[in-house]
Formats: sequence, C-alpha cells, structure tokens
Amino acid sequence: MELLTLNIADQGKILLIDDDTKSCDDLKIVLGFLGQQVVATDCANWQAAVAEQFDSPGQIKLALVGPFASEILQTLIDALALLDQGLPVVILNLEDSAKNLPESLLNAITATIPYPLSHQPVLDALHKAEVYRQHYRRLSETGNVRDYNMFRSLVGKSDEVQHIRHVMGQVADKEVTILITGESGTGKEVVARNLHMNSQRAHKPFVPINCGAIPPDLLESELFGHEKGAFTGAISTRIGRFEMAEGGTLFLDEIGDMPLPMQVKLLRVLQEHCYERVGGTRTLQTDVRIFAATHKNLEEMIEIGSFRQDLYYRVNVFPIEMPSLRERAEDIPFLLNELISRLENEKRGSVRFNSVAIESLCRHPWPGNVRELANLVERMAILHPHGIVGVNDLPLKFRHVEDVEIANLKNLPLPDAAPVAPEDNGGGSAQALLPLNGLDLKEYLANLERDLIEQALNDCGGVVARAADRLNIRRTTLVEKMRKYDMQRKNDEDE
Repeated sequence: MELLTLNIADQGKILLIDDDTKSCDDLKIVLGFLGQQVVATDCANWQAAVAEQFDSPGQIKLALVGPFASEILQTLIDALALLDQGLPVVILNLEDSAKNLPESLLNAITATIPYPLSHQPVLDALHKAEVYRQHYRRLSETGNVRDYNMFRSLVGKSDEVQHIRHVMGQVADKEVTILITGESGTGKEVVARNLHMNSQRAHKPFVPINCGAIPPDLLESELFGHEKGAFTGAISTRIGRFEMAEGGTLFLDEIGDMPLPMQVKLLRVLQEHCYERVGGTRTLQTDVRIFAATHKNLEEMIEIGSFRQDLYYRVNVFPIEMPSLRERAEDIPFLLNELISRLENEKRGSVRFNSVAIESLCRHPWPGNVRELANLVERMAILHPHGIVGVNDLPLKFRHVEDVEIANLKNLPLPDAAPVAPEDNGGGSAQALLPLNGLDLKEYLANLERDLIEQALNDCGGVVARAADRLNIRRTTLVEKMRKYDMQRKNDEDE
C-alpha cells in the first residue's frame, strides 16, 4: 500500500480567522503543542494580516475559519480560493445554524474541528489539510487539479477512487447521459451529485427519484406529472420530476427496477425530448440531463427480457462503474476518519479505532459497502462514546484478526489521515480521553509537551537536532520550547 508521507510540522504558518478571542487563544495553545505557528486575526482584518505576516500565499499551510454565518463563510472561502486555490480550509465549530450550507460551499471545506477542543480532532483536521495540500500539489504538476479539487467528497486515495475522479473530470461538463453502476452502498448518488455540481447545469436543480421505491402505477405520474382529475385522488394538477429538473439534472436511481411499460415511455422522452402529463393532451418540451444508476446487471436483464435493449443503449452513453469497498480496502482508514468527523460535526458522538481494529476492518468483505461501514461507526460511537475501539470490541463478524496476530499488527503502517487512537494493549476499550471532572487543558498540554521533549532529548543523548527530527519539528522550534521550559541543551559544537 502506497502511503502519503505527511509532516504536519512542516514549514508554513496557519492562518486563523475568528472573531472569538477565547477560541483563538485555546487553538493557539493546542496548535503550539503540535509545533504549529499561528497567525491569528479577525474577519475584518484578515487580508491585512496576510499582507503583513506572509511573503506569499504559498506560506499559508491552511486557513482555520471560525463559525461565521453562511454568507460570511461563502465570502471568506471565495476570497481564500482567489488567494490560493490549493489552500485547505478548516472550519471551527460548525454550528447547527450553518448545517444547511449549500453543497458547493460544503465541498470547499477540507475538514471541521468541533468544540470543546480536544487533541485528536485537531490532529485529524491537520492531517486532512496536509493530505489535501499534497494531493493538490501532485495533481497541479500533472495538470489534473480539477480532478481532486472538484471531487474530493469521494474519500480515498486508492487507484480505483483516483480513476473515478479522473473519468468524472472528463465527463462532468459534457452534455451526455451517464449510467452509474455498482453494488448498493458504493456511493452512486454521491457521484451523480458531484457530476451535477461541476457541470454547466450546476445552477439548476438536481432532482433524484428512486425508480424502485415508487409503485409502478404511480411512477408515470411522479416522472411526468398529472392533470387534475386524471385519476382518482388527482384533486389538482401536479408537476413531475422532469418539470422539477428543467434545465438541470434528473437522477434515475435504480433504473433496473423500472417496469417495462414505463421503460417505453421513458425512451420516447429521451429520444424526442417531449412528454405529456398523465391525463393531459398538451405536449411539453424538456431540457434535462439524465443520470441513471443501478446495482443490477442490465445486460443480463436484457437477455431475459426484463430490460429494453434500446433504452440501455440510450442511457449507457458514458458508463461509470463504482468499485466495492472490498476492492479498495486501503481507503478504509480515510473513510473512518471522514465518518467520525461527520458524527462529531453533527454532535452525535465520537469514537476512535486502534490500529488492530482498523486492520481487522480492512479484511472484512463489506457486502453493504460504505453504508455498512457508516452504520458500524455510528454503532461503535453509541457503545463506546469518546472511547477507543479495539478488535475485541467489534461485532463478531468484523473480527478477522486472531489473537496470535495482534502482537504483529501493533506496528502496522497506516495512512496518517486515519483516526488511529493510542493502543490500549489489549485490543479492548480504553477510558474516555477526558476525565469526568475535567482538566486544565493549558496545563495538561504544557506538561505533556515538556515530558515528550525530555524523552526525545534523553533518547538522542541531548542532541537537539536529533531530538527535533524525532519530534518531527524544526530545530529552532524545539530550541524555543526548551527555552520556554528552562531546559538545558548541548552546545552546538557537540551536535
């Protein structure tokens, strides 16, 4: 498995934009402990702070933005994108009031940090930002920035996911019909929504309809609408999904479940771009782009006569096949990170998985794909709130690592973006990270930082340069911290 080499203590400063002074102070303490340099400013003066504190936009490693109203967030993110298109944006304490942000704005957010502050979510957000930065730089070198910048909601870095991003980048703004295939739970609608948001029709509606969830006798009315009195219960005229999606995109989910008579009527609309409402006589013109999706094998259905061949060739202009989760198991740590972040942002709890548990999950066949993984994460967050899940805490069917293997799995390399918790030495749950009676975060972090520095110096014989490498921070940063804690260091000659 190819892994990204991350260095969250790399050169560059973090731009912190927040009008809450206390929030800024708390973040500077946590980020300082992690070896980060922070330039803090408020919303009104951030551009002046950038001009004064940074020689170029490339020196900003990421932007931390406070929980402003959606209009302010939109303005800030747009301005930051103009400053540096590859700049990761992390949102602080996304409140319930900001949950209804437009999808285009949500896609521009690299990560979020919930309140109250704790070490691991901050570290996770830094890793996400660094992963985004590295991907952006890599793709900018090959001219494929659009592939990652536009479709980063497709979580993962496997070859399969990168291929999906690539083909999406090729077809998003092309006026062609797309057929998305793959097992249930692989993210077919995610792909469809991303394609729409990055097409020329993005400013128009995206209208989904599950063809298998609507009774056959009502499907025609749902798609085309009906006139008043067209059938019993039609007490008024109602527009259909085609009219709702006018100028935009109509997503026909589970098209393989569409009854044959309805397939004939759909084919006419796709060919002639016109239709009539149920019970109506007036022909209506339509201008929609069609995305279709199914988990079924349509070619096999054609052979047995349950799907029309002419409709198949009409919707299968550009096929996109979604890989199953078992085919991209290397993405599971990244998916865990994303799913946990969503739980935390929605204030529905939090949880961490140790490396042994993650390795076990990577071996699971995942018949329910990402949906099954999301359900597991939510279940673990309920059973082990703010705790650490080991392999023995997983439901039995997810335990694919034998006890004899645990010792050998402790040191397995995992992507740095994975939400790996400190090991609990037994594969079981650990206590919650925050004591029930609370703690002084500033004092706790300071003591922890000093202890880690002392350990690094002892391991390296007091040589500052080597200790800095061990702590993954710059030598000058370590010297400043040693001076802060009144710690002795070797003479430069000794180093």
